[in-house]
Amino acid sequence: MYISNKHITEWLVRFKIPIVFTVDLGLSILAFCAAFFIRLDQDLPSIWSNPGFLIALALATAIQMTVFWFAGLYRGIWRFSSIPDLVRIVLATTFGVSLTALVVFFWNRLGGIPRSIFIIDWLMLVVGLGGVRFSYRIWRDSFHPSFENRAIIVGAGRAGEQLYRELRHNSALNTGVVGFVDDEPALRGKYLHGVPILGEIRDLSELVNRTGATDILIAIPSISSERLRSIVDSCAELGVNVKRLPDLSSFVSGRIFVNQLKDVGPEDLLRRKPVELNRQSMAEMLRGKRVLVTGAGGSIGSEICRQILQFGPACLILIEQTELFLYEIEKQLSELTSQIPIHYIIADVRNESVINTIFHEKRPEVVFHAAAYKHVPLMETNPWYAVQNNVGGTRNVARAAGKYQSERFVLISTDKAVNPTNVMGATKRICEMVCMDLQESELQTRFIAVRFGNVLGSTGSVIPLFKRQIEEGGPVTVTHPDVRRYFMSIPEAVQLVMQAAAMGVGGEVFVLEMGEPVRILDLAREMIALSGHIPDRDIKIKFTGLRPGEKLYEELLTGAESTMTTSHPGVRIARLSKNAADFQDLLQGLLRLPVKTSDTELIRTIQLLVPEYGPSVELNKKQLRLVQ
Repeated sequence: MYISNKHITEWLVRFKIPIVFTVDLGLSILAFCAAFFIRLDQDLPSIWSNPGFLIALALATAIQMTVFWFAGLYRGIWRFSSIPDLVRIVLATTFGVSLTALVVFFWNRLGGIPRSIFIIDWLMLVVGLGGVRFSYRIWRDSFHPSFENRAIIVGAGRAGEQLYRELRHNSALNTGVVGFVDDEPALRGKYLHGVPILGEIRDLSELVNRTGATDILIAIPSISSERLRSIVDSCAELGVNVKRLPDLSSFVSGRIFVNQLKDVGPEDLLRRKPVELNRQSMAEMLRGKRVLVTGAGGSIGSEICRQILQFGPACLILIEQTELFLYEIEKQLSELTSQIPIHYIIADVRNESVINTIFHEKRPEVVFHAAAYKHVPLMETNPWYAVQNNVGGTRNVARAAGKYQSERFVLISTDKAVNPTNVMGATKRICEMVCMDLQESELQTRFIAVRFGNVLGSTGSVIPLFKRQIEEGGPVTVTHPDVRRYFMSIPEAVQLVMQAAAMGVGGEVFVLEMGEPVRILDLAREMIALSGHIPDRDIKIKFTGLRPGEKLYEELLTGAESTMTTSHPGVRIARLSKNAADFQDLLQGLLRLPVKTSDTELIRTIQLLVPEYGPSVELNKKQLRLVQ
């Protein structure tokens, strides 16, 4: 009958302590006999005929095994044997042999037993006890089962070494390491725990094909987005999974654990370093204050709420129109804190009376206005509702903030407000103008707007859409091969919002330095590759044409605008032209248009407020152009 290594291993684990005790017992007997044989140079019959030998052997065995038991030699794990285990063996053996010599001395004054016997016995025990334990570890480490997953670890430093140990000793992960790659020239051709360092990071594509690797595990916590992007791009045609360790700030104990590995996400591939912001100024603004957030159940609003709680406000007031969204954020926040009072209010920002009642009762000191309709194509087909919700809602909340003397009002704006080609962007530009207008009359409140690009993972963004399409097997839909967008992560966007609120003195539109825009086609290919598929082979990419209101390139400033620096290098202030003298009359006229107003008349009225607004018109299913 064939008995596999796996069966032997399971049997050894089941009867571990009796087996180890029996082995050590045999080693103790063998070492004492060998000591006599070496020292006296006699054959075994002569040794056994020594009258004191058998009694000395019995005493030595009993004493040494007792010492070994209480020294903890049977609480260790052989396959993890290391230097501390060897030190424990040396100490236990030294004490056991010394105690044996002392007892034998009191028994017969060492009659017929040379003193050097105990020195040889000690040496034989150290070699025997340590040898079997380390031999077992070598056997286990050299035993390579047929793993389902074969991984290449990127980085042969401390993190890579610890990650290898975790994978090696956790058979449940079913992952074997076939090699390391590292750009350090001195490591080329070397071995780490018997695993070869195969080459440099640039060789990954060739090495994956050569080794049949299924996973790339990036064990460089401080890796830059540029190097990470190069790894993903080099593996895009290979169909391998790419995972990485988080940054060094995520490690508390300094140890690396396999469960800290995470899938590489789009936020890891941004072509710039995330902006680090001044949290101290945010804390001074929010600590002990009554804070209100509109649109609190959305992706941006909910993240604002989560981050506000970190600064210890007096209370948090959440306004959300959608019951489900408010329910979800209530569940999330209830798990974060029970100390800070949180008020959950279902309300529509278009209802000025309701908004005034909330401000009268709660008296918020800091207001973050995130409520808005943001989906560009939907707002193109529902322009009246975009105006009423975005412009009317912003005016209602901003006027209430001024009326009830809130300290700060922060508007969440968008880069689509720059030279807008869609209704959504045009309404957000008017919202900025509303804030600037109120700043001239409500001096006790600081009205601030924050303009940023697309947010990775937000509701309605391309990231959730691409993920769903990839899970369904494709195709992944991209509007145009050349369409580009600015991107930032949700936490970064929210930090910008709070940083602007802390920095603003009123009347500013803040703009984030967001680096180079990302081509959506590249983003789609990278997401397909990160999912373990090959773009255009496993998952197709389909071009659908620009949708109503969309343009190829987003802008952060108009041609007539410039920026001023701030105390933070990543945040600038846009210099905006002043509102027209008849701004209030035009705004009132826009908001009073009835729901049955034609789209043509509505757009014409918007253009009176935002002359740079050039609505897009669909000429056919594939071609769009701007009509001024």
